[in-house]
Amino acid sequence: MVQFSALLRAIYAIFLLTSDIRVQGAVNQNEMKEPTITVVLLARNKEHTLPHFLTLFERLEYPKKRMALYIRSDHNIDKTIAILEDWLKYNKHRYNLCDIKLDKLTQHYPGDSKGTEWSDDRFNNIIQMKEEAMSLARHIWSDYIWFLDMDVFLTKSNILQLLISEHKAIVGPMLNSLATYSNYWGGMTADYWYTRSEDYIPILERKQKGCFAVPMVHSCVLVDLSRVVSDKLTFTSKNVSDYNGPNDDIITLAISAKKAEVDMYVCNTEIYGFIPPPLDDDQHLEVDYKQLLSIKLEVLVQHEPLPVSTQLAKYVPPLPKKDKAGFDQIYLISLVRRPERRERMKHCFDELGLDVKTFDAVDGKKLNDSYLRQLGVKQMTTYKDPWSKRDMTFGEIGCFLSHYFIWEDIVRNGYEKVLLFEDDIRFEPYFREKVKHMIYHANRLVDWDLIYLGRKKMKNSDEPWVEDSDILVYVDYSYWTLCYVITLQGAKKLLDAQPLGQLIPVDEYIPIMFNKHPETDWMEKFPVRNLNAYSVAPLYVFPTHYTGEEGYISDTEESSIIQDVESAPPTMDSNLEGKGLELEVEFNGLAKDEL
Repeated sequence: MVQFSALLRAIYAIFLLTSDIRVQGAVNQNEMKEPTITVVLLARNKEHTLPHFLTLFERLEYPKKRMALYIRSDHNIDKTIAILEDWLKYNKHRYNLCDIKLDKLTQHYPGDSKGTEWSDDRFNNIIQMKEEAMSLARHIWSDYIWFLDMDVFLTKSNILQLLISEHKAIVGPMLNSLATYSNYWGGMTADYWYTRSEDYIPILERKQKGCFAVPMVHSCVLVDLSRVVSDKLTFTSKNVSDYNGPNDDIITLAISAKKAEVDMYVCNTEIYGFIPPPLDDDQHLEVDYKQLLSIKLEVLVQHEPLPVSTQLAKYVPPLPKKDKAGFDQIYLISLVRRPERRERMKHCFDELGLDVKTFDAVDGKKLNDSYLRQLGVKQMTTYKDPWSKRDMTFGEIGCFLSHYFIWEDIVRNGYEKVLLFEDDIRFEPYFREKVKHMIYHANRLVDWDLIYLGRKKMKNSDEPWVEDSDILVYVDYSYWTLCYVITLQGAKKLLDAQPLGQLIPVDEYIPIMFNKHPETDWMEKFPVRNLNAYSVAPLYVFPTHYTGEEGYISDTEESSIIQDVESAPPTMDSNLEGKGLELEVEFNGLAKDEL
């Protein structure tokens, strides 16, 4: 009986196991394969972008056996083909099909000495290749064809799944770039050229989010070939009835779509990737290299540095040798508890070749009343925040002290000229070149103490240009201390006014010292207001995030409010409470008694 029971239990266990297998099998029967995609990759003189592009491309979360690659490259004067061959040697077998033609013989198109000009010969070649790729994709029954420029850096690894899920005939992701450039047009003129539309900037700045019908999307375009209407799409003008537009591949495709009543869409719900602006005909490839640097810096605002595989790392030039760009010292003010900001700025300085001293910011969360008394810190009795009418926060005090201690360090070391950064900034293109030009300009035209490179203008009044200058203005009331250059004389002026005894936020204090503040009673507390201040226009740096944006953090406003130093709450660090920081607290290696 016992044996029989054991046998029944064994049979029952087998039944459960096989039942489970059958259930799993039933589920698997409903699983669908990913759509097949032909990817069109055309490269010319892209040695500088290919290592990053190919690394990101091979990291896409799309099954490679569902992808066919159509790769063409010709008319190169760099290592584009060598990089493609190297990459294909290790990756070609991973894809279902590879149609590859790499022309090593051709270099320049007729009349194109720079390797960047858009001649009819070049347009005709690209049109022919894209049309051939379209025919191949239709011939092998691809569900989609994806036209992808090889200077697009796709940081969203599931981008294909996201685009397919939009269920559009033609769709592209909005790619981040420099200034107001992107890979879509908001409008198109009657003769088929670009024009700015009212909704272009709101889409670009993601103030409107979604997928939007636009007259043109390019550089990263997914076309659904399973739709009957897709057969009417073409890059060849002779295939479009009554075509009277330019000899241009992307414009021809857009017009063929319009005539077929197929909308093009651009989606901006995610940060999908980045693209440098195109070169003008009169620009050399060196400009493209510099734009790549600017794109790398822009990527760092939201992401890790652009990756490069071990296989392709040998094609990436070494980082520039660091120097101080003509300054006696360069400071970065950064909180120890914000390591992610420090790391990001380190990568930025690596790319820019700047030798920067990191100065540990005074953390408002670790300040207490006894230490502030020791420094002689007293809030100005008449100060109230102009907007919220509150008193200063410990974060604002910490910010002021950080700048104050740097001014002291400048004077102590006799630095004649200093560049100062905060750690929540993004760089405009050609930052180093612009700073060098600005300093030359300023030294020649004005007697300056401080020049803003990043700020928030608080008045709508016109700021007059410095005579004979197209980059310097006489600065008016401004907020923010994102980035500025300051002289030894300027630092002495800011210290000589003894601001710690009449403390206000640093971006209120500096405008007072150049005599441009709307609160006259605050200004009267500082009778000597002779700081010679200017600003660059347009600015060279901007905040990484603005108030209300995702990822915005304020370390000046988040700390508790100080109403009166004499009755300030105890420090948030219990180990320092009531001790007046008698332990030798150091700020960036400088002991308390040295400050």
